[in-house]
Amino acid sequence: MELTIDLAVLLAVVIAVRLRRRTQARSRNDEKLTVAIVLVFGVLIAPTAFGQGILDIVSQLAQGVTESGSP
Repeated sequence: MELTIDLAVLLAVVIAVRLRRRTQARSRNDEKLTVAIVLVFGVLIAPTAFGQGILDIVSQLAQGVTESGSP
């Protein structure tokens, strides 16, 4: 599990660097690669305690939005 966390940290750094670039400077292939990296990052972080915490927060937010939208 230690390798997974280290790889997730590395991908987080790569994502941050890639997203700091200007939008106009990105090609379509560059954007597709960024999306693929983000998806791999999500898969790697999902089984960790941090990923489960994020899932719980997002679930609570979604439930709150759903409840506030229904009469």
